[in-house]
Amino acid sequence: METSSPDPELLRSLGKLARGLSALFWGLPAVLLISAETLRAEFLEPIEMAPVVIANLLLLFGLGRMEGFQKQERPWRTALDRARLVGLVNVGLCPFLFWFNRMPGQGYFQAAIGLLVISSLLFLLNLNLVLRRLAAMLPDETLRHDINQFTKLNRWLLIGWLVFMVITMAVSRLGVFGIQLDLDTLMWVQQSSVVALLFLGLSPVAITMGLIWKTKEVILDSVFGAK
Repeated sequence: METSSPDPELLRSLGKLARGLSALFWGLPAVLLISAETLRAEFLEPIEMAPVVIANLLLLFGLGRMEGFQKQERPWRTALDRARLVGLVNVGLCPFLFWFNRMPGQGYFQAAIGLLVISSLLFLLNLNLVLRRLAAMLPDETLRHDINQFTKLNRWLLIGWLVFMVITMAVSRLGVFGIQLDLDTLMWVQQSSVVALLFLGLSPVAITMGLIWKTKEVILDSVFGAK
């Protein structure tokens, strides 16, 4: 009995999907590291804003490679388009990292950086939703269960990051219940808040990268590794 050959169109879309996931996997830490360096480095030339723009474009490229998979699935398409829209906003806002580095006293640039932070959180939330929609279409129950559990955890970590950031800003500027803090206490609060914010901010990125890698491996093993 002859075995049916795989659909060439499906194989092509799955290949693009795997390459898109790879771009997202490498793009997330690249955006994080390059953005931090652009924000703090000294003596940047105007051309040196290009790396942060390219890193954000890599994320858009990864999402774009995934759009050919299961075009008829409306929830998947909606989640993917929403993530691409927020990613495009990040591309438009990321040059303000360079301009804020050059002129840190400008309130307009500070506001743009704050908007970029919020937009980046929304991008990570939407990327997690994209992974959930993708897992729902893949024939792997273990992957689906893991992604559902860890995307919920990521959501709470990101919400906690945002709430903790607001509380930290309120404490550092207004004191606790209107009581101004002394210098030593204020420095301790700031140092503790940096540690907590790093944990709450970096953990969702690491978890998301792990989910992306696992999803890509499931695709490669179940489709391209099949005999």
